[in-house]
This record gives sequence, C-alpha cells and structure tokens, in this order.
Amino acid sequence: MNLEQRRSFFELLKANNPQPTTELEYSSPFELLIAVLLSAQATDVSVNKGTRKLFKIANTPQALLNLGEEGVRPYIQHIGLFRTKGKHIQETCKILLEQHQGEVPRTREALEALPGVGRKTANVILNTAFGEPTIAVDTHIFRVSNRTGLAPGKDVVMVEAQLMKRVPKEFLQDAHHWLILHGRYTCTARNPHCQECIVEPLCRFKQKTGKGKVRGDI
Repeated sequence: MNLEQRRSFFELLKANNPQPTTELEYSSPFELLIAVLLSAQATDVSVNKGTRKLFKIANTPQALLNLGEEGVRPYIQHIGLFRTKGKHIQETCKILLEQHQGEVPRTREALEALPGVGRKTANVILNTAFGEPTIAVDTHIFRVSNRTGLAPGKDVVMVEAQLMKRVPKEFLQDAHHWLILHGRYTCTARNPHCQECIVEPLCRFKQKTGKGKVRGDI
C-alpha cells in the first residue's frame, strides 16, 4: 500500500470505531499489567472473568503479594498456564515494591525486566496505560499486516518495525487497537469475513472469500 492507501485504511477503521481500546478490564496501570500478564495464550474474556473478582480483593502489588500464589490461584486457575503466571505475578509485585515504589515503570527497559513481560506486553502497557505510540504485534496484528499488505514481515519484530514506519503518525496511537480488533472479529484466521470488511477495497489478500475457509492462511 502507498501512503494514500494506508491513510484511507486507517480513516475507515477510525470512522468505524473512533475510540478503540483494549477489551481487558482494568482501572489502573497495575491492573492492566496483571491482566496482560494473564492474557498470554488466553482470551480476554477468560482473563476478565478472573480479574473482576481478583481485583475486588487485591489490586495493588502489596495486596497481591500478601495473597501469595495460593491465594491468587482460585481466581486464575481457569486460565492457561496459571501456575507459571501466578508465579510471575508474585515476582513482579515484589520487584515493583522493591525497585519502583509500587508503581508500574514507564520505560521499555524496566518493563521488560519484569518476569513474564516481553516486548509485546511492554508495548501494550506503554500504549494503553501511558499513551505511547507503540504497537504490540500479536497473532492478529501479524496476520492483518501481512494479509492486507499494510506492513508485510516474516516475524513479529519485522512487522512491528514496518508498522511504525508505515502507519501515518496521526493514527499511530490507536493503530494497535484497530488492528487487533480487526483481526479478532473480521480478518479471522480460518474464515475471514471479507464480505463484511470495511477495508476490503484496499486489501491485497489474494484469497478473499465470502464463504468457506481459507487455505494456506497466515
């Protein structure tokens, strides 16, 4: 896509959803951090189911640390990898208290030093909690970027770099949410809803379909 097409792409997404945001439920940067830690290889629905109850009991680093792994477990045991995630939550809370006065750090380096926090999670926190123009490339964004021709790349790092270059600046803050929601509900992996897609005229996908499954999809 050229610049004009990319701008049109995001203008359409913005018109359809002027104020996009995460589907994870949170009321503070710390709650968002915990929710994103829990969301790896899990759905936002399953995470929200647990955090709605957990955050009523404990929604600060000290409160979660006081609960301990066993105390947190009943709230997250329906979520995949809950034992590892529970351990990471405890370790993260300890670091936040010891090194950051109980606050979520606002730098990528400090975020990625937290247990269970990689580049993608750090980008989510920087973007959603602190308003930084970052893009966290998950499977949905990777798929949309490659299928549409918006920002092709062989891996998530390459796609992120391409998006940061190719997304017009005025759309960069919200691009993460528009792309993930588009991949989650419209440009789905097995059966993309091309007939309902608002950016279909700009899309370069060669196997557009109205019915049936897509073979060889990304």
